[in-house]
Amino acid sequence: MSHDAPDTGTIAGRRTIRKAIAASGVGNATEWFDYGIYSVSVAYITANFFPGGTVWALATFAISFLVRPLGGLVWGPLGDRLGRKRILSLTILLMAAGTFAIGILPTYDAIGWWAPALLIFLRMVQGFSTGGEYGGAATFMAEYSPDRQRGFFGSFLEFGTLLGFVLGTALVLLLQIVLGEAAMYDWGWRIPFLIAGPLGLVGLYLRSRLEETPVFQELSDNDEQEHSAAATFRDLLHYWRPLLAMGGLVIALNVANYTLISYSPTYLEAQLGMDADAALGLILVGELLMMVLIPFAGTLSDRIGRKPVWAISMAGLFVAAVPLYLLIGTGFLGALIGFAALGALYVLQLGTISATFPAMFPTQVRYAGFAITYNVSTALFGGTAPLFNEALIEATGNLLIPAFSMMAACAVGLIALIFVRETANASLRGTDLPIAPGARP
Repeated sequence: MSHDAPDTGTIAGRRTIRKAIAASGVGNATEWFDYGIYSVSVAYITANFFPGGTVWALATFAISFLVRPLGGLVWGPLGDRLGRKRILSLTILLMAAGTFAIGILPTYDAIGWWAPALLIFLRMVQGFSTGGEYGGAATFMAEYSPDRQRGFFGSFLEFGTLLGFVLGTALVLLLQIVLGEAAMYDWGWRIPFLIAGPLGLVGLYLRSRLEETPVFQELSDNDEQEHSAAATFRDLLHYWRPLLAMGGLVIALNVANYTLISYSPTYLEAQLGMDADAALGLILVGELLMMVLIPFAGTLSDRIGRKPVWAISMAGLFVAAVPLYLLIGTGFLGALIGFAALGALYVLQLGTISATFPAMFPTQVRYAGFAITYNVSTALFGGTAPLFNEALIEATGNLLIPAFSMMAACAVGLIALIFVRETANASLRGTDLPIAPGARP
């Protein structure tokens, strides 16, 4: 039986692609809505749960990432055996439920150390679900996209990523303005977390109305999917080169991501003394700019290839990080320009994740290979970035630490890029490694 990708030249094909984008993007937005609201609510989290200070709130942010590899190890092989759609329905439920539960937690003043303990547990639940959510959503979107437009259509998943951050940032900023500081510290901080519940139900509804990806359906019809987790792990060992190469790219991607997006509110307020509303407004403008640029980044990768786009981004961040962070330190206008410039360089990576990473593995191990590699690398070098940057700044007094972090990570990524195959316009079908037409294997 043939399972063709949606034909974007027809009304039905365009409708199917739009449904796939919505199903993937809303789930991804829910995931990053949580990370966004936590990142911009560190001061409120600290006041209500951690009398020991901001470092403990940032450490709790990092803890959820330490559980993500476990989620990847569990959800990835299941996604390659049972299908992408089923697992994504479970992960979005867990993620939304965990975020909602944070909104109803008693505080440290009410139940003592049980409060931070419960918060840490819920962050671990979120990390476990995220271990399967992101890799599955990217795989889902990549396998639904036409080969020659995978960069463009896949970029909308990352549009959802930034949409989650933007919604979280905008909501917290709006609540700060409307409710005022006292109410936010008292109860207003809970509202964004509670909204994640209905948002997750919307994502679940959209996913339930979409068929399994054509690529996985074809694999299943041919009985070529993995039939046990052990078989998946044995098969993955044959692909150790793309596993290592992707791990290096993820280091560059996520150190830049969590330094630029997650850590910036704390950096601007605590280290540069910027007003909380001004800092959130600045970040919001920068994230909106990145959202506008994301589809162009995906389209560019369809035209010139994934590797050139990644090379431009990482080399640009390596060269520009220090000058732009010096500019950020000059005041609000300088910070706005510097943050926007860094975001424009970074979005070349962000906008091509869904086109680049799933294509590094064959269909039968694609979900597992993506989920495990991405989450192990993210746990070690991504979620720890805000805590690492804050601790080093406190120890050295050097406000350029975030720039140095980005430079080191991009150097690793540029080395890893040497060993990555070009996969632009490649077919994702079958059990062989995808490769771009005319590219060297």
